[in-house]
Amino acid sequence: MLTEIIKNRRAIYPDAYSNQPIDKSEILQILEAANWAPTHKRTEPWRFKVFHSEASRKELSKFLGEAYVKSVEKPSDFKQKKMEQKALQSGCVFAICMQRDPEERIPEWEEVASVAMAVQNMWLTAHSLQIGAYWSSPALLQYFGEHVSLAQGERCLGFFYMGKYHGELPEGTRKSSISEKLVFV
Repeated sequence: MLTEIIKNRRAIYPDAYSNQPIDKSEILQILEAANWAPTHKRTEPWRFKVFHSEASRKELSKFLGEAYVKSVEKPSDFKQKKMEQKALQSGCVFAICMQRDPEERIPEWEEVASVAMAVQNMWLTAHSLQIGAYWSSPALLQYFGEHVSLAQGERCLGFFYMGKYHGELPEGTRKSSISEKLVFV
């Protein structure tokens, strides 16, 4: 049931991924789910750069390390290496991008929200396929256009790391029930 998938989805980080590859058919299934996210005025603002091959993930890893160094005042070797490892440990990485409606018919936040809904669809689909995932939005995103060409009005909102995993997921919790977060008017 969908509610169970929603309740059981978790962020699974690259250090927990196995070396089992993610099939291209699984990647396409995840991206197809993204394509059905809600979108105001049908702008469909989500765009994805897919780093699936080992070579493309190595190039992404190198970029992430170099961009990390540029993005902080006092870079640490440990954090640089950790940033680089994420792409190498993953079976696939998507750069999550947003293409702003050239006519700006709707507020930008609505397009960002549509992209976030596309990511939620990807996350739920990945979880149903037993593919772990998480969305990271590091400060170095401003440099992504130096690594991959972005269209006019397109910007990167983060990276979606994915990998097959083994083991039990932690049980989900919430600080409070929904009844404490609503008011019937």
